Formats: sequence, C-alpha cells, structure tokens
Amino acid sequence: MYENNYPNNYSNHTAEQDSVNYNQGSGNTYHYETGGSFSGANFNGGAGGSFGGGAGSGGPGGKSAGKPGKNNKAGTGKKIAVAICCGLFFGIFAGLGFQAIDTASDFLKIGAKNVQSGETDAAKENVQIGDNQEDGATSISYDNLSEEQITEIQKLISNQVAKTTVTDVTEVVKEVMPAVVSVNNRYIERMSFFGQDFSQEAGGSGSGIIVGKNDSELLLVTNYHVVESAEELTVQFSDGSQSKAQTKGFDADKDLAVIAVPLADISSDTMSQIAIAKLGSSNDLTVGEPVIAIGNSLGYGQSVTTGVVSALDRVIGATDSMQTAQNADTEVNTFIQTDAAINPGNSGGALINIKGEVIGINSNKIGGSAVEGMGYAIPISDAEPIIKNLMEKQTRSKVAESERGYLGITGLDVNQETASLYGVPLGAFVSNVTEGSAAAQAGLVRGDIITAINGEEVSSMAELKEEISYYAAGETVELTVMQGSPGGYQTKTVKVTLGRASQ
Repeated sequence: MYENNYPNNYSNHTAEQDSVNYNQGSGNTYHYETGGSFSGANFNGGAGGSFGGGAGSGGPGGKSAGKPGKNNKAGTGKKIAVAICCGLFFGIFAGLGFQAIDTASDFLKIGAKNVQSGETDAAKENVQIGDNQEDGATSISYDNLSEEQITEIQKLISNQVAKTTVTDVTEVVKEVMPAVVSVNNRYIERMSFFGQDFSQEAGGSGSGIIVGKNDSELLLVTNYHVVESAEELTVQFSDGSQSKAQTKGFDADKDLAVIAVPLADISSDTMSQIAIAKLGSSNDLTVGEPVIAIGNSLGYGQSVTTGVVSALDRVIGATDSMQTAQNADTEVNTFIQTDAAINPGNSGGALINIKGEVIGINSNKIGGSAVEGMGYAIPISDAEPIIKNLMEKQTRSKVAESERGYLGITGLDVNQETASLYGVPLGAFVSNVTEGSAAAQAGLVRGDIITAINGEEVSSMAELKEEISYYAAGETVELTVMQGSPGGYQTKTVKVTLGRASQ
C-alpha cells in the first residue's frame, strides 16, 4: 500500500491578501480566503472519505462583500475542486481500462498457444485465472465448460490471433513456400501461312502445388493450360533443383491437371526441404478476408503478393485456349476474386489464407490483362474431389511425334451452344474420314461424335488429339461414339487400331 508521509502545505498570498491553504494530513483541509470564502473542505481517502466545502458569501449581485466590483472567487475554488475530482476519476477509469485490455491480450495469447500446441487437456487442468504463471501473463480457466464451449472459445481465440497478425506474413510464407513449385512446359507450336504449315518449338512457364505422394511419385496440381500440349515438363523445387514430370491426368473443362515426378529423380536433400501443402476450405471464406498468392510470376521464380478476398462465387466462362473463337467450347465455373496480384506464371500456384492453408488455385488465364486489381482462383473445395480422382490415374508419357498413332479424321467441336440448339452430345464431331485410315477401317462415318477414348471423356477435337498423343501407332484404343439414328443418337463402342500419319 502506497502512503504519503509528507504533509504537503501550500500557501499563496496575493497583494489583496487572498490566500489558499492546502494541508494534507489526517484532516486534509482546504481553505480559501478572500472577500468571499471557501473553507472547511475535507477530503478523506479512507472508507469514510468525504469532500465538502463551506459556502462562499457575497453581497447582492454576486459581488464580494469585502471587495465590491470583483468576481466572486468562490466560483474559482469550486472549479479547482471539480477539476481535481475529474482528474482522479479519469485516472481511475483509465487504469481500469488499460488493465482490462492487458488482461484480454494475455487471454488471447495463452489461448492461442494452447490451440496451436493442442494442449487442450493441460489447459483445462492447469490454467487458472490470475497472474500465477511464470511469465507473468494472465491465464485462462476452462473449468466448468463443456467440450463444445471449449472448442468454440479456442476457435475464436485462434481466429482473433490470426487476424491481429495479418500484416506480417513471413512465417506463413516460410511454411508454404516449400510446397509451391515452378512448372516449365516445352511444346510444339504449329502455324499456317499462305496454305503452308509450319511448326516450331516454344516454351511457357507456370506454377504448381505439391499435394501428395505415393510409393513411387510426388504428385502436384496445376492448371491444365500450364501443361497443355506439353512435349516435355520440368518442375523446379524451392531449393532450385529440377526434375522431369509427366501428366497423370487432367480436366480441361475445370482447367485442372495433376502431374507426377518420380521419387527416384528427387535427391534426399531436396526431399528434406520440400513440403506437402495443407488444403483448406474455400466454403468458409468471407469477403474481405486476407489472402496470399505464391507463384512463379513472369517465370522469374517464386514471388509473394498479398490482398483480400474481393468476391466469392464469381461466375465466369472459361474458354480453352486451344480452341478458336468461332467454335469455342465454353465451360461456366465459379471462382474466387482477389486483389492479390496474379500475373502470367502465377497460374497453378497457391492462394492461401493466413493459416497457411491452400484455399484456391490461381489462374492468370481468367480475366487476362484487360483489368487491374482483379485476379481469380479456382476454389479448393470445388477442385479437391477432381484432384483426388486425377491422382489415382495412371501416369503416362507422350509418344514421340514420329511414332505417334493417328485416327485419320478431321473434325469440329460440339460446344455447349450447339449441343443445346440441336440436341446433340458434347464431343468431337467427325466431319470427314480419310479413306483407308484407321477410323475408316473401324467403321467411323461422317456425323459420328466421339465422346471418350479408353474411358477418358473428350469434349473437343483438341482434347481428342491430346489423348491420342499418348498412344503409339499400332496400339488399339476404345472409342465411345454417338451415332445418329431415326430414334436419335445411340451410344456404341468402337475399337480402333491406330495408324501412322503417312497413311
């Protein structure tokens, strides 16, 4: 307990013999003298503390009897007393306010520590309200609370602590960066000038996310347009090492693909430095929530941008880049919109929340360069079932172009608009069959619509060509074909032994 053992005395005498006497002791007496008077004021901080004052006196009109024409100085004394009281009350309540804030802060810190370490039982048994912890922090008591209440409190604490640390994302990035890779695609670009066909080797780059592994492969997810038509895929890990990859499966309509890197091609040092990403839930996102985008921006290497969720469930038609504007097959999907910068090369990279969970797969293809401050990502809750399905597919290698099998057809895409207008299925429409080709020998005719090859759905000629590129001449494939009849289109299965391009 603080005590003042010094009886502070203050005395002020003016030329007019006005005086103020302040004595702090057991009586704590205030005395003011002038033509008007203020006396007998007592303040006691004990249990029976009191504050009182004698009445000032003056003549008519509020003038002092001793000094006519002057203001009654009793009013000034009252103002001083009121100011002192206000100061005391302000100090008391301010102190209580700061103590409350400090206690709440300690509450959040201890709660977050328990949530992150998973020490729920220890928290319930050992944590009590008070300042009895060694670090001096105010602790939390979980006594007399149900498991559901404890879970809700810890969730609230976790969310609150995460929200208060959003300005510093270094720890989150450090945790997630090893799970993000650069993907380089070497492909053959074909062009036609004045009726002559030309081809040349070209390259592109994007990003990918490590999502799992099996007994022999490391599995990564990326955008389909990042690996589209790839003759060779190379993955660069966070430590700078590179490995060849193969396409395991893709869904062109959803712009998703899973690629695989053989574990035998990855060194033990690299394996110790990479990580498998944690997938979160995009269904729990709210507009305004902070997010972080990580990817191989412009092909320069991994970079980080930050922003917020600008909008949810943005409905956008995604057009396959291999299709022409006239017969484009447009798939309408929903996306996360963010103002975190997503540039060329970021496609296939991770959009994460402040807990370090992947909540979206970035795509620079959507929106393009026509707008600023608007990037898009495929919601992870929509993508996850597709990713798991693609991870189960058999890894395939493309056959060298000189050995590649061919059907011997020309065709068109049956897009969504055409399918709705004419009541025909989506797929590759056979507009012509080359005489003597593999397709002709198998019985394909003009007007057939190919919808699958060996069970893999195809919705365009581009997808059909992509699938056939994994088969060599002489191999037999099974095509699912829709053929017209008086009763409408009928499904039939056709086995085709692929020929060579010269046939």
